[in-house]
Amino acid sequence: METIRKTVKVNNHKINITLPDDFNADEVDVIITPSSAEYSIPQWQIDEVRERTIAYFKNQEIALDFDEVMKEIEDEL
Repeated sequence: METIRKTVKVNNHKINITLPDDFNADEVDVIITPSSAEYSIPQWQIDEVRERTIAYFKNQEIALDFDEVMKEIEDEL
């Protein structure tokens, strides 16, 4: 399933959404919520994710298994 998230401006209580050319669904679900600054991602966090992604693609062996990490954290508590 492909998901697209986009912030759009409301104009006279209407929105206009243009789908990508390769989006091939005949029907979609639309969920509308007010956009809020409290959901914005800080730039430092975006930068950190980008750095980690680059490091992962250079050496995929650095990846950690989620379940193993969670077990280690629980064991330390």
